[in-house]
Amino acid sequence: MSRWLNDFVYRIELGAGIFVLAIAITSIIAVLTVGYRSLRAALANPVKSLRSE
Repeated sequence: MSRWLNDFVYRIELGAGIFVLAIAITSIIAVLTVGYRSLRAALANPVKSLRSE
């Protein structure tokens, strides 16, 4: 496998920065999503929810 990969002209090095960036972006998206859903649930009218059930 290594020999086959070495035959490619274009190579990139995968450092720790790529993985840290991916984790950071994923965490930001998760925090924004959970925050939005929590805020929406906190501001919802409980009477409307109880009437529909």
